[in-house]
Amino acid sequence: MVNPLNRPVRVLVAKVGLDGHDRGAKVIAAALRDAGMEVIYTGLRQTPEMVVNAALQEDVDAIGISILSGAHMTVFPKIIAQMKEKGMNDVLLTGGGIIPDEDMESLQEMGVGKLFPPGTNTKDISSYITDWVAAHRNF
Repeated sequence: MVNPLNRPVRVLVAKVGLDGHDRGAKVIAAALRDAGMEVIYTGLRQTPEMVVNAALQEDVDAIGISILSGAHMTVFPKIIAQMKEKGMNDVLLTGGGIIPDEDMESLQEMGVGKLFPPGTNTKDISSYITDWVAAHRNF
């Protein structure tokens, strides 16, 4: 699907909590940038509130959470709640990391977009974000 925006897709990439392993987040941020997106990387040790506030201030189309700590069933629901509270209903929440398949399904039922395990081709991630934004963003 072609991006209908008259600007690049804007994505915020974040690491939430105490997870200090950010190599994957940096690889994804670079890959999305190389795919033509504007990427805001918030760095390590963000709270769900900090992530959502930054996403709101930066007027992003998508939020990508990198999580390896096992706290995905806490982090994603908190971010979803913050997004709903701020009226960010047309912003994609996606992410990846070490997340069991059954937890991915539960999170998607809560409203999280597709989640990507380690080793996913970065072109699949950028295509998914671009297609989602084209289909769901309110312009």
